[in-house]
Amino acid sequence: MITYEEHRLRSLVDEGRWIELLGAYRQARAAAVALDLADGGQAGGDRSGGGPAGGVGAAAAWVVAAAQGRAGIATAALGHLIAYAAPPEVAARLFDADGGPGTAAGVADHDAGPLWEVLATRHTWRRLAPLLGPPPVRRLVAQTRVLLGEDLSRGAEPDPEGVPLLLEPWESVGRAEGMPVREYLRHGGSRSALLTLPASREGLARVELPEPGARLPGQPATRALAELAGWARTVCVRGPAAGAAAQLAPGPMVVGGYLPFALAWPALVQAGIADRAYGAAHGRLALWRVLTAMTGAQRPESADRAEVRALVARMRCFTWDDPADRLRHLHLALEDPATGLSWAVSGSEEV
Repeated sequence: MITYEEHRLRSLVDEGRWIELLGAYRQARAAAVALDLADGGQAGGDRSGGGPAGGVGAAAAWVVAAAQGRAGIATAALGHLIAYAAPPEVAARLFDADGGPGTAAGVADHDAGPLWEVLATRHTWRRLAPLLGPPPVRRLVAQTRVLLGEDLSRGAEPDPEGVPLLLEPWESVGRAEGMPVREYLRHGGSRSALLTLPASREGLARVELPEPGARLPGQPATRALAELAGWARTVCVRGPAAGAAAQLAPGPMVVGGYLPFALAWPALVQAGIADRAYGAAHGRLALWRVLTAMTGAQRPESADRAEVRALVARMRCFTWDDPADRLRHLHLALEDPATGLSWAVSGSEEV
């Protein structure tokens, strides 16, 4: 049964009345936040014991943030349509707080994917840059445009972590092999390639792995790799890539082989966007944190980009097959011959 409100919104879409649709979105989102808070922040169900430590102030902030998140879900379909089809001057205002408390979409608002990524796939940075206000949204949109092949090295503010605003050569090769940015549809939904490692058994052979390398706990790059692919296991060892793989592989005999880092790049970026609230920009930023940590940089923003490029140039990458793999899977070991350290990441899950 089509409600009056649905009929009204469809009429506004058909007539291209985007300002009124933006107003309807803001009104609905603010009402959803207010209703959630009026219910004691429990509209999403019982979450007893799920709040943060840190006192009353932190708990109150958490309740408001949770209400905002659930309101974003409730209004996601309309937000997606505006981000996809409205003129950029209107669509960019989804993220502006000028409509009042609770009306602005945040970086986590999503339908088939985050609303900022939908917007970023529709317009160039030149069109969007004068319109976008919130710094987190600007950063993610800019990084998405870079992933789509745009050169922002002279046309955008520097990334706060120093991540380049132009694809590195290995990223350009990887992008040609598989695009991690989703392709969005007007009325909701998206299409994307499922990028896995190994993608197939082509080019692989039966390999007997060596004894597992000695684990090195507490490595910053291991933590960064775990944050990139939270659904996979990670380990750091002293020794070659095959020794790191032996820590996580199903047995000493595997079907595996070496490949250039550029061919591993798309699957690594996509590993960081398993949740629909995250976009490909999250994956690229997370992967750069991994690479900078592997160079020994204490903070991403202090990393020497020349050292990252040198690391990628010398890195040896080993991938292997696991017969128990499910739809999404990633099995990769990364060796830095200069330090004698290798990292491995391995896991699979249903999508």
